[in-house]
Amino acid sequence: MDRREVFGGGVLGFTALLAGGGGGPDAPQRDDRADIARAIDELRELLRARVAPPFVELAEIRRQQRMFLKASHKFPEFIEIGVNIWDRLYDWQVRYRQPLNVARRDDGRYTMTFMFTTLVLRPDQADDYVGFAYDAR
Repeated sequence: MDRREVFGGGVLGFTALLAGGGGGPDAPQRDDRADIARAIDELRELLRARVAPPFVELAEIRRQQRMFLKASHKFPEFIEIGVNIWDRLYDWQVRYRQPLNVARRDDGRYTMTFMFTTLVLRPDQADDYVGFAYDAR
C-alpha cells in the first residue's frame, strides 16, 4: 500500500464513515463515541506503521555523526556497524530509493556509504552494534 492509497482511499473513506456517510435521516442515532475513538486509534496505528516506519538505527548513526561533527567540524569518514544495523540501513535505502553504494575493501570488509560517512560491516560484533565515529589515520 503506497502513500496515495492510504491518504486517498483509506483516510477519506474513513472520515466519510465517521461523518455519518451510511444510514440517512431515518437511521437510529446512538452514542458511538467509544467506537469512534477506537477507530481513530486504529487508524493512527495504521498510519504510523505504514507511512513512517521507525528506523531507530538511523538515529544512533546520526548521533555518532553529530558528536564527531561537533568535535572536529566535519563528518566522520567511518562508523562500524553490526549485521542487523547493516540490514536495516540497506532496507531503508532501498525503500526510500536512495543511491546504494556498497563495496568491499581490500581487507575483505563490506562498506556502505550513508550521507558523508562510510559504514563498515562488523559481523564479529553484536548484531545491533554501532561503533564510534572515526577518521582514517
